Amino acid sequence: MKLEISDWRTVPYAEAWDRQTAWFDALVHAKQTGGEYVNHIVLCEHPHVYTLGRSGKEGNMLLGEEQLRAIGASLYHIDRGGDITYHGPGQLVCYPILNLEDFSLGLKAYVHLLEEAVIHVCVSYGIVAGRMEKATGVWLDGDSPRARKICAIGVRSSHYVTMHGLALNVNTDLRYFSYINPCGFIDKGVTSLRKELGREVPIEEVKERLCHELKGMLQGM
Repeated sequence: MKLEISDWRTVPYAEAWDRQTAWFDALVHAKQTGGEYVNHIVLCEHPHVYTLGRSGKEGNMLLGEEQLRAIGASLYHIDRGGDITYHGPGQLVCYPILNLEDFSLGLKAYVHLLEEAVIHVCVSYGIVAGRMEKATGVWLDGDSPRARKICAIGVRSSHYVTMHGLALNVNTDLRYFSYINPCGFIDKGVTSLRKELGREVPIEEVKERLCHELKGMLQGM
């Protein structure tokens, strides 16, 4: 079982979607034909972009096309679960393209693992994070009126192969979340490592910590 980590740095969303789809399709084909394949963990950042999942509501995008252009952003309708979210500079995006059967994981346990890895990263910075009932992702003060999301998670799975993944706000410009109802919520906030710590956080450092957690959890399965 091979697990490789790739850092695509800053890449346009459409290009990243095409590249991970190619790896996803190749892995599914290899499983079906008995061929060789590699499990991937991709790290990257995107220019300003909004993505709307299969179950998302158009009304959660609060801007029209002209307004989107004015703020330098674009909108994509994509094939993951979940509603609308934002990606942009200073946000660490992680796309695991994995055969879950290699790790004895079902989809629910896999999403739990992604959340757990991010929770551990937050704890490494002294931030208490956790889950919120009926709301995928990683939250701070999730059981209080001050609930705010620091990491969004949305995945696609076919033949127990995954794509898409998680988006952790590191030094993200949180103003871009004000143009949507993030993940469909109108009464919940968003936050970032920078906002919680009151300082810029080196994104390369966060990449190392997230990879450490994910590799440790996956290889320990």
